[in-house]
Amino acid sequence: MTVIDIGLGAVVLAMIIATYRILRGPSSADRAAGADVIFFGFVGLVALLGLRLETELVIDIVLACTLVGFLAALSLARLIAGGKR
Repeated sequence: MTVIDIGLGAVVLAMIIATYRILRGPSSADRAAGADVIFFGFVGLVALLGLRLETELVIDIVLACTLVGFLAALSLARLIAGGKR
Protein backbone atom coordinates (compact mmCIF):
# COMPACT_ATOMS: atom_id res chain seq x y z
CA MET A 1 0.00 0.00 0.00
CA THR A 2 2.89 2.40 0.49
CA VAL A 3 3.65 2.44 -3.25
CA ILE A 4 0.08 3.54 -3.94
CA ASP A 5 0.36 6.18 -1.23
CA ILE A 6 3.56 7.52 -2.80
CA GLY A 7 1.79 7.59 -6.18
CA LEU A 8 -1.12 9.51 -4.68
CA GLY A 9 1.28 12.05 -3.21
CA ALA A 10 3.12 12.46 -6.50
CA VAL A 11 -0.11 13.03 -8.42
CA VAL A 12 -1.30 15.59 -5.87
CA LEU A 13 2.05 17.40 -6.11
CA ALA A 14 1.78 17.49 -9.92
CA MET A 15 -1.72 18.91 -9.63
CA ILE A 16 -0.52 21.64 -7.27
CA ILE A 17 2.26 22.60 -9.68
CA ALA A 18 -0.23 22.62 -12.57
CA THR A 19 -2.53 24.90 -10.57
CA TYR A 20 0.36 27.34 -10.20
CA ARG A 21 0.92 27.13 -13.98
CA ILE A 22 -2.73 27.98 -14.60
CA LEU A 23 -2.62 30.96 -12.27
CA ARG A 24 0.72 32.35 -13.48
CA GLY A 25 0.83 31.11 -17.08
CA PRO A 26 1.66 33.87 -19.53
CA SER A 27 -0.27 32.33 -22.42
CA SER A 28 -3.49 30.45 -22.91
CA ALA A 29 -1.53 27.40 -24.07
CA ASP A 30 0.13 27.22 -20.63
CA ARG A 31 -3.25 27.41 -18.97
CA ALA A 32 -4.68 24.71 -21.24
CA ALA A 33 -1.75 22.40 -20.52
CA GLY A 34 -2.19 22.98 -16.79
CA ALA A 35 -5.90 22.20 -17.03
CA ASP A 36 -5.10 18.95 -18.85
CA VAL A 37 -2.61 17.96 -16.15
CA ILE A 38 -5.17 18.68 -13.43
CA PHE A 39 -7.90 16.72 -15.20
CA PHE A 40 -5.75 13.68 -15.89
CA GLY A 41 -4.30 13.94 -12.39
CA PHE A 42 -7.83 13.68 -11.06
CA VAL A 43 -8.41 10.62 -13.24
CA GLY A 44 -5.14 9.18 -11.92
CA LEU A 45 -6.26 9.82 -8.35
CA VAL A 46 -9.51 7.98 -9.00
CA ALA A 47 -7.60 5.05 -10.51
CA LEU A 48 -5.14 4.88 -7.61
CA LEU A 49 -7.94 5.09 -5.06
CA GLY A 50 -9.67 2.26 -6.90
CA LEU A 51 -6.50 0.19 -6.55
CA ARG A 52 -6.19 1.07 -2.89
CA LEU A 53 -9.82 0.19 -2.14
CA GLU A 54 -9.57 -2.94 -4.32
CA THR A 55 -12.72 -2.23 -6.33
CA GLU A 56 -13.27 -3.01 -9.99
CA LEU A 57 -16.02 -0.46 -10.58
CA VAL A 58 -13.51 2.33 -11.09
CA ILE A 59 -12.18 1.00 -14.41
CA ASP A 60 -15.27 2.02 -16.40
CA ILE A 61 -15.27 5.49 -14.85
CA VAL A 62 -11.58 5.99 -15.61
CA LEU A 63 -12.01 4.88 -19.23
CA ALA A 64 -14.95 7.21 -19.84
CA CYS A 65 -13.22 10.16 -18.18
CA THR A 66 -10.03 9.56 -20.16
CA LEU A 67 -11.94 9.61 -23.43
CA VAL A 68 -13.71 12.84 -22.50
CA GLY A 69 -10.42 14.40 -21.36
CA PHE A 70 -8.69 13.46 -24.60
CA LEU A 71 -11.46 15.05 -26.65
CA ALA A 72 -11.33 18.16 -24.46
CA ALA A 73 -7.56 18.42 -24.98
CA LEU A 74 -8.06 18.25 -28.75
CA SER A 75 -10.74 20.93 -28.57
CA LEU A 76 -8.53 23.22 -26.48
CA ALA A 77 -5.63 22.75 -28.89
CA ARG A 78 -7.85 23.65 -31.83
CA LEU A 79 -9.20 26.70 -29.99
CA ILE A 80 -5.70 27.93 -29.21
CA ALA A 81 -4.59 27.37 -32.81
CA GLY A 82 -7.46 29.54 -34.02
CA GLY A 83 -9.32 26.74 -35.75
CA LYS A 84 -6.46 25.96 -38.13
CA ARG A 85 -5.47 22.40 -38.89
